[in-house]
Amino acid sequence: MLLALLETMRPRQWVKNGFVFVALLFDGLISAERVTHTLLAFVLLCLMSGAVYLMNDLADIEGDRQHPRKRNRPLPSGRLNPSLAGIAAAVFAFGSAFAGWLLAPNFGYVLITYFVVQIAYTFYLKRVVLLDVFAVATGFILRIAAGVTIIEVERFSPWLYLFGGFLALFMILGKRRHELTLLGDNAGGHRPVLADYSVDFVDKLIGIVTTSCIVSYSLYTFLAEGLPENHLMMLSIPFLIYGMFRYLFLIHVRDEGGAPEEILLRDRPMQLDLILWVIIVVLALYIF
Repeated sequence: MLLALLETMRPRQWVKNGFVFVALLFDGLISAERVTHTLLAFVLLCLMSGAVYLMNDLADIEGDRQHPRKRNRPLPSGRLNPSLAGIAAAVFAFGSAFAGWLLAPNFGYVLITYFVVQIAYTFYLKRVVLLDVFAVATGFILRIAAGVTIIEVERFSPWLYLFGGFLALFMILGKRRHELTLLGDNAGGHRPVLADYSVDFVDKLIGIVTTSCIVSYSLYTFLAEGLPENHLMMLSIPFLIYGMFRYLFLIHVRDEGGAPEEILLRDRPMQLDLILWVIIVVLALYIF
């Protein structure tokens, strides 16, 4: 039962909480205290997101039973007791929010806001076309905000909120496209809002956010205050573009994209590109 509980909390998807490290990486000042606080923030975000996944699966049991893969999850398959899942969700949600408030009050408020947004998504927004993807993207922006509030940032740029939001929309729309192609005419039965989407419509939206993501990051690299005057950060732009193009290749040609974090965990070119991007950013901000 405990293994089923952990599986429902989806530890493989906790990689999304890596957005909390954006502030630490891009602020240009790393210390042991800052790293420790950010790591603690990551752990608390994992507990909070685990609580959200438990809540989502409790609300989506019937819909998940119609999905070719999700029907094998612990709750829809009967391997996890719904009462236990509900109690665990409450304990992890309120426990992580309280611990976050003790660590830094503003960080605690961000965690509470994240949870409220996810409640709204689970019980209403996920059924409203377009607002469903905006709600999920808001969760990623709040992860960045969590990293900002847990440390005293000095050179963090608001451009990164804009870039992070567009990047989140890019990944979310890719996932929506995968669901539409995988489920076909039954897409609306699994996720009602999918009945209001089409592959052609989602492809148009992906085109918009792809451009917006690249432009916002590019503008950050040479307009943001606090960056080195040598403009070496601009060297990281090609690695961002390759990563996005690689993801587009995987969802359009390989018919992948159901879970962006799983693609990142198994696709070697994406992993190498991410490593090189981080190296360029670190060299630009801390070495040269």
